[in-house]
Amino acid sequence: MKAELKWLDDPTVFRVGQLPAHSDHVAYLNENEVQKQQSSLYQSLNGEWKFHFAKDPTARAIGFYQKDCDISGFDSIQVPGHIELADYSRLHYINTFYPWEGQEYRRPPYTLGKGQQPGIFSAGQDNSVGAYVRNFTLGPQLHGKKIRVRFDGVEQAMYVWLNGHFVGYAEDSFTPSEFDLTPYIENGLNKLAVEVFRYSTAAYLEDQDFFRFSGIFRAVTLIAQPAVHVEDLAIKPVLSADFKSGSVSLALKLQQDQLPAKVQIKIADLSGEQLIHTEQKAVSELEFKDLEIPNVHLWSTKDPYLYQLEITVIQADSEQVLEVVPYQFGFRKIEIKNKVILFNGQRLVINGVNRHEWDAHTGRAVTQADMQQDIATMESNNINAVRTCHYPDQTLWYKLCDEHGLYVMAENNLESHGTWQKEGGIEPSYNVPGSMPEWKDVVIDRARSNYELLKNHPSIIFWSLGNESYAGDNIAAMQAYYKSVDDSRLVHYEGVVHERKYEDRISDVESRMYASPADIREYLENDPQKPFLLCEYMHSMGNSVGGLKSYIDLLEEFEMYQGGFIWDFIDQALFVKDEVSGKEVLRYGGDFDDRVSDYEFSGDGLLFADRTPKPALQEVKYYYGNDEK
Repeated sequence: MKAELKWLDDPTVFRVGQLPAHSDHVAYLNENEVQKQQSSLYQSLNGEWKFHFAKDPTARAIGFYQKDCDISGFDSIQVPGHIELADYSRLHYINTFYPWEGQEYRRPPYTLGKGQQPGIFSAGQDNSVGAYVRNFTLGPQLHGKKIRVRFDGVEQAMYVWLNGHFVGYAEDSFTPSEFDLTPYIENGLNKLAVEVFRYSTAAYLEDQDFFRFSGIFRAVTLIAQPAVHVEDLAIKPVLSADFKSGSVSLALKLQQDQLPAKVQIKIADLSGEQLIHTEQKAVSELEFKDLEIPNVHLWSTKDPYLYQLEITVIQADSEQVLEVVPYQFGFRKIEIKNKVILFNGQRLVINGVNRHEWDAHTGRAVTQADMQQDIATMESNNINAVRTCHYPDQTLWYKLCDEHGLYVMAENNLESHGTWQKEGGIEPSYNVPGSMPEWKDVVIDRARSNYELLKNHPSIIFWSLGNESYAGDNIAAMQAYYKSVDDSRLVHYEGVVHERKYEDRISDVESRMYASPADIREYLENDPQKPFLLCEYMHSMGNSVGGLKSYIDLLEEFEMYQGGFIWDFIDQALFVKDEVSGKEVLRYGGDFDDRVSDYEFSGDGLLFADRTPKPALQEVKYYYGNDEK
């Protein structure tokens, strides 16, 4: 297999040699490791990597991935991190436009009656390239096992080599990418090389309202796979009609190397009392159906009760434990009855926010401490729901939402705003993904990856097909995919309001952005077909959020109005040292000579970028707390 630069120009090529997406479970070697929450099957590659920056593809480091290539002239860079924050490239904030507008003429392949466009990115003079190298030696617990590498987030397209052998190619910046290293791994020193391109055709699908970064910005991890390994886990809890009892079914996919084994299942309640204990012979696809749970304790935002599942893989002839997989799950039900969204049989009210992953020092390379602080802020200000605008977050975020009782709208990594809205008007002549067959597989893949990774989290009550990408057959196909694999959640999408012929095929809810209270009233008083949700409202920029009461009042008046998500949670601003005072100051869009830019629109959070609350948060706490009074 040979790496090809032309893949950057082709929307039909988005994964080469990449392992299929699977659940986000963590495997441990034994029960002791589970108790300590430290798995010896994982080896972090975070830290200092060797690095070479090229301003365009013609200047990149040719052959740097070869094992004997001299890279002594390379710089060093921290992983996770952004290339731009390491001062190799200019910081650039932009909302609607694509960052090359006014500088490079580009239109998406297969639009405007044209086909493929060779060189659109592979020869782009603005397509900077980062060459990363990390030498490593396998830890002792990883020896003798299959080895894969997982990249949790890389913007925007990457090629991967191990010891000079090409391993694979991946796009989709915010979804983990895994590659099998086993055929090329060596007992001694190994050379992992990654070439990251700032742009590919994925850029058309990742036009979110944020700073445009590139590089390896989330964790990189080596993962060892025991001889019999749980590759995928699907948990399906089902409640009885009266919400008092339930059952859970498990579907496992195993990988095994001619070794007889059995799989043991234990389920306990939150106090540790064991409710289920059963086992089966290990086969490649294994099901445990309708395991009954009496007197079910429901999961909700006010009582996020989680049951404890533990899967143990045991070698049949020796009783040796090969792998232990713990996972928490919850029982809850979301449905629409009489055009009203119900959660556990009661009307759902969303007091939500949109949240970008953000740290004022490190950009989108956020830490666990950042996440925990955000959760605490939401809990103390009566925020009960979060929309992951507009991409999948680090998987830890969903686990924290499970534990703390936050409803989640889990968004796909899809926004193509600049292909259909120009100068404020709707002009979709070269909109993607649209209805073009060449753009269908890539967005279905993003939906599949999002589902497979996050399917077991009770906090997720909506799958969101993306954001501001107009509408067409391909987005309708994304909804059809979700409906085919998951009947336990609703599907959300806002863009159908611009193309009403798809409203029967896209979105379970009427979702709008920044609709006025009068607009909402007009919809709800005229034979509405779907419950109403504001996926974005208030726009917390400057002296904003003062009109929140007029929206909250509608909740009392219309049962089909179910609240919404404020835009947004935290300012996107970065700490830099002021050239005059020498002090650390926050700077926003346009402060970096970035053009085109949307300037202060990067500062529309309820919190400043250093997580200091703005006065508007008091308004949110008061009105979002109305249902507590």
